[in-house]
Amino acid sequence: METTTLKYDFRSDTVTRPSAAMRAAMAAAEVGDDVFGDDPTVKRLESRVAELIGKEAGLFVPSGTQSNLIALMTHCERGDEYIVGQQAHCYRWEAGGAAVLGSIQPQPLDNAADGTLALAAIEAAIKPDDPHFARTRLLALENTIGGKILPTEYVQAATALAKRHGLACHLDGARLMNAAVALGVPAATLAQPFDTVSVCLSKGLGAPVGSVLVGSKAAIARARRLRKMLGGGMRQAGILAAAGLYALEHNIERLAQDHANAKTLAKGLAELPGLTVSEPDTNIVFVDVEASIAPAFATHLAGHGIGVVSTYGSTRQRWVTHLDVDAAAVQEAVSIAAQYLRRA
Repeated sequence: METTTLKYDFRSDTVTRPSAAMRAAMAAAEVGDDVFGDDPTVKRLESRVAELIGKEAGLFVPSGTQSNLIALMTHCERGDEYIVGQQAHCYRWEAGGAAVLGSIQPQPLDNAADGTLALAAIEAAIKPDDPHFARTRLLALENTIGGKILPTEYVQAATALAKRHGLACHLDGARLMNAAVALGVPAATLAQPFDTVSVCLSKGLGAPVGSVLVGSKAAIARARRLRKMLGGGMRQAGILAAAGLYALEHNIERLAQDHANAKTLAKGLAELPGLTVSEPDTNIVFVDVEASIAPAFATHLAGHGIGVVSTYGSTRQRWVTHLDVDAAAVQEAVSIAAQYLRRA
């Protein structure tokens, strides 16, 4: 589907576009060669995110996928293993990069409905120190996952279990700021149990490009070498980093608006026949559509300029709210959905 055909794009919060003020900040950015360590704006961004997340150092990278891969390769050598959820982005949606590029074996476990991994399953998956097995080195969690916030008590228990067995812990915190805003707690509190955390700037925060990986100075020094190896070293990247700094200054607290819009969207869609709607924790709404009407309903939405992600033969849809779809857009989208469903 061409983006230009969409009136309201609910496919993902990655579709957000930089505002005029963000573009102005980018145009005015002081730059240098970041591979040589000369870009002052990149340095400010890395320091700011590290401070915000409560870690020693940060590394600016082009994408969340690369950030997660660098983290996995920072903690694991060839032949090592990481424990991860079946629905985790760094396992399911990143093209098998850990195995292909890092020679790291994933040990995927089933996610519960709330996004957690059973503690007993994690413990059972940790391999003994035996040459027959891959060496279990890392537990990777994601928060939010599918828009759901991991329970704080669970995170504490899971990471404590991992550390008792000598494992490092990585958090894919692409939408960590959504979780922090929804819970009303500092992002650093949610990130505290993890050795490394990946934070995305180009989702709900609205920057056009980039993620920041944070951790200890030693971990980030290793990560910097891996970024170069993976082709992520950029030159006058301060132009992009300036967008990230603007996003951190202006677009964190406003995530609450996205969450409110998601709840309004879920409530409106739930009142329509043929739909079963999940109650969102943050900005992602999953909608199950009766199979008999699902393809035609998806076509109806697309024909009226409503962009959503449809899977499983269009029977499951994902709607994501963000700064480019306001409350009026939500109301109109529900109205367009109702036109078809009430007739059908």
